[in-house]
Amino acid sequence: MELKDTKVTLAGVSLPNPVIPASGTFGFGLELKDSLDLNLLGGISLKGTTLNPRYGNPTPRIAECEGGMINSVGLQNPGIDALVNDKVPALRSCFHNAVIANISGFSLDEYRECCRRADECEGIDIIEVNISCPNVHNGGMAFGTSAKSAAEVTAAVKQVCHKPVFIKLSPNVTDISEIGLACQDAGADGLTLVNTFLGMRIDIRRRSSVIAAGMGGFSGRAIFPIALRMVCQTARKCSIPIMGCGGVASAEDVIEMMMAGASAVQVGAENLRNPFVCEEIVHRLPALMDSLGIDSLTDIIGTVNR
Repeated sequence: MELKDTKVTLAGVSLPNPVIPASGTFGFGLELKDSLDLNLLGGISLKGTTLNPRYGNPTPRIAECEGGMINSVGLQNPGIDALVNDKVPALRSCFHNAVIANISGFSLDEYRECCRRADECEGIDIIEVNISCPNVHNGGMAFGTSAKSAAEVTAAVKQVCHKPVFIKLSPNVTDISEIGLACQDAGADGLTLVNTFLGMRIDIRRRSSVIAAGMGGFSGRAIFPIALRMVCQTARKCSIPIMGCGGVASAEDVIEMMMAGASAVQVGAENLRNPFVCEEIVHRLPALMDSLGIDSLTDIIGTVNR
């Protein structure tokens, strides 16, 4: 088998391969450093971080589903100070590829301040902005549910960031490609899609929701075809790079996501079922590329839309 080129680029940041554990499914990267070689990964999207520490939602927070899971963790995290002062430096002592900080907020000021701090942190390469959070100053609707508010967040964080900013989009909208285009027009360097779908399970014996918060984010293999469609539609309208995610569980899924228009691919819920899945995908990719006649992964990005 000839040597295959798995390298990809995200807004000027080079990755040895496109495989990235998604935020919230791989902690801060350190939890698995003694179990696998982290440097096999193209990058790591760190646990979602807010301005202040958060204890998250009441338990139970997880519900199993056919083909996936529902979670309502509620952004439990130690806050931006811990991220930039402790978590990233510790990760950088053993990881040399792309570090992606995932930032959440409940107001424009929170987003701006968190992203400013992340931008100043030497060990962070890309800032991924999760706009699925409720806007506390606008009735609680998520920032990502309208093109206008998504663009406002994008413009706000771009004012304080020199590093590439990727906006992570919610799929719980009518037309995700329009929101992606609004973020691009507001200065986003890239997009991540999709975040989780809103879902629910009911305990029929207790006659109440399995999740204490009532509903949560549905992810896992079952959402892959929908996520793939959304990546494809958005790639048709937008010219900035996309990190595709949603139900990715195999090297074949990675190839599909890239053919739909993704420049890199995040693996989420499958990490919780199999913590070694990203490593397995990285090892599998060259042989799969060989069987498909692919010499370089960059050659297949968006082939469906050409």
